[in-house]
Amino acid sequence: MARDFRRPERRQGFLLPPDMQDWLPQDDIVHLVLDAVSLMDLSKYEAKHRVGGVGQAPFAPSMLLTLLIYAYSHGVKSSRAIERLCRRDAGYRYIVCEHVPDHTVIARFRRRHIDRLPAVFATVLRMCRDAGLIRLGLVVLDGTKVKANASLDANRSAATIDEQVTRMLAEAESVDQREDRQFGPEGREGLPRALSRREERLARLRACKAKLESQAEVAAARQQAKIDARAAEEQSSKKRRRGRKPKPAAGSVDPERVANPTDPDSGIMKTRRGWVQGYNAQAVVTPQQIILATEVTTEANDVQQLQPMLTKAQAMVELLLGEDEVLGAAAADAGYWSEENAASQTEECELFIATRQDRRQRADTKSHGRSPMCP
Repeated sequence: MARDFRRPERRQGFLLPPDMQDWLPQDDIVHLVLDAVSLMDLSKYEAKHRVGGVGQAPFAPSMLLTLLIYAYSHGVKSSRAIERLCRRDAGYRYIVCEHVPDHTVIARFRRRHIDRLPAVFATVLRMCRDAGLIRLGLVVLDGTKVKANASLDANRSAATIDEQVTRMLAEAESVDQREDRQFGPEGREGLPRALSRREERLARLRACKAKLESQAEVAAARQQAKIDARAAEEQSSKKRRRGRKPKPAAGSVDPERVANPTDPDSGIMKTRRGWVQGYNAQAVVTPQQIILATEVTTEANDVQQLQPMLTKAQAMVELLLGEDEVLGAAAADAGYWSEENAASQTEECELFIATRQDRRQRADTKSHGRSPMCP
């Protein structure tokens, strides 16, 4: 039996091994990311930076790209948080060594190469293919709600948006007329700061209105499709179908329907912890956790995402492995269940979709498993 506790000696030299290779276990994901980036052609990234001149040398694009991939794989999106971790986390320190980039450098690198970053995704998949990590036969589809940088309270109804747009336009016209009288019709004067902010907000409100109008058009098209399908069925069977006949779509925006001026693209999403203003992020992965397809949508329900996501994953598989390769099978939770989705199964992709939520199944199992003597 030990006689004392094992206590840390923080003033001891070389608390970490002298060789950085020994800082982390060999199966840490940082080694995979470093190896993957080292095999990429980064000439287009490097062409954006000047070298050989005066001043401080820029950070290597390979290091910054590795840093972003490693951080995002751990769910760290903030450039300031990444800078902080570069000073205190062994994995991040292993990537940057003594060259810790400022958060502004990280953010600028991401913005400068934002159009090229999606291609990195396909490159990593090709490397996984060549390494034999992509084995088909089963893929898994799921989605999660991601909170937007917008408040639920910021949502405005269609009627409110129309009112605010009208008021802002009238206010802008009033300011223009007043400045014409003050500076003359051709007079030049900087736009008032307050009005500039209003114009930005007006642009967001218009985006909200366009979104609501687009949603109304989609809803009207879906409703009309239901009416046409019912009519065709009744005509072919010569019998009137039971149930309430669907009403024709109004074709106009519901005044009570809402959109968010802070982030017009976002929507109201229900999560296990309540309602959030955000997006529905989808992913198709293999059992080996290789991501084949991703998408972000404002559709709160997962039902409409099954076929688009599997189609996108199949396209990626054909691109990487050849046109003869197929997914084989796909598994999804109860959020994707519908009779239409179940009927969409093909010989190339067998579907396994849960018909009930897991917590309800467990509750039923527990209730059926009770002893008859229990109250």
